[in-house]
Amino acid sequence: QVQLLESGGGVVQAGDSLRLSCVTSGLDFNTLNMGWFRQAPGKEREFVAAISVGEMYKLFADSAKGRFTISRDNAKNTVYLQMNGLNPEDTAIYYCTTGAMGSTQWYTSVYWGQGTQVTVSS
Repeated sequence: QVQLLESGGGVVQAGDSLRLSCVTSGLDFNTLNMGWFRQAPGKEREFVAAISVGEMYKLFADSAKGRFTISRDNAKNTVYLQMNGLNPEDTAIYYCTTGAMGSTQWYTSVYWGQGTQVTVSS
């Protein structure tokens, strides 16, 4: 059974940092491209960041560039999203996903986690 389990969300103040984690099971993590998406209330789910197999590529949404970093630990089957300089516009449910990506684009998601809530107060 494939599972993606996110953690690390919470309520923080503007300017604070959070690190999200996503542990994957049921698949060979070493062969997976991993991504993070988010969905704010009343908005569509949007791409945030992605990291390819072997860390060959890292992609970021414009809103994340310079503030967020993505990394992976294959020994722990875990992908991380380090978020710095958070602002209220970052408030959303953050979802971990695995799927297909290229050097400049996330193409499609196959599996999703349940999400973790991030709330940033001003």
